[in-house]
Amino acid sequence: MLTDYTIIGMAVALAMDAFAVSVAAGVYLKNISPRQFFRLSFHFGLFQAMMPVIGWSAGFSVRALIEKADHWIAFFLLLAVGISMVREALYEKEETGPAKDPTKGKTLVILSVATSVDALAVGFSLSILNASILMPAVIIGLTALFFTLAGLYLGSKAVAISWLKKYAEILGALVLFAIGISILADHGVLQALFICSSV
Repeated sequence: MLTDYTIIGMAVALAMDAFAVSVAAGVYLKNISPRQFFRLSFHFGLFQAMMPVIGWSAGFSVRALIEKADHWIAFFLLLAVGISMVREALYEKEETGPAKDPTKGKTLVILSVATSVDALAVGFSLSILNASILMPAVIIGLTALFFTLAGLYLGSKAVAISWLKKYAEILGALVLFAIGISILADHGVLQALFICSSV
């Protein structure tokens, strides 16, 4: 059973990609208008809220087929997302900034999708765990919105950008790892492993 703290932790972890991208966008834009703040934060929040719903809907259709292994599937999905976040943080190339205004047109849509793809897998995992999606989706979307606003502001002030982006994504990955382990613990997997190892 997912607690409120688990949902908030998941939302913060998923918001790290949006935060990192918005920091880079803030560096590029420097003087950000209220309209740019609104456009980027609204779209990042909207896509982060929609993607879990899409993933949840897809998972709902196959949940009966994978019921016995649902906790393991959720664990490995979160693990995969977390590993991807760590890899991006450690090995991404230095960015010189987007060529176009990241709050407009195709660039805005591409960034919105790219920063919310991880939420698709999380929505799928929530579905196979038989968890509701409405409240988590709202919390995930609002969290992404606020983290985007914060990232834009910090980026415009040019605050230690390189380490800020890297460690934000790594922190998000660690939160997802912890949630995955918590799911296994809730299903008695860790207890069973401990008993087997002590025999």
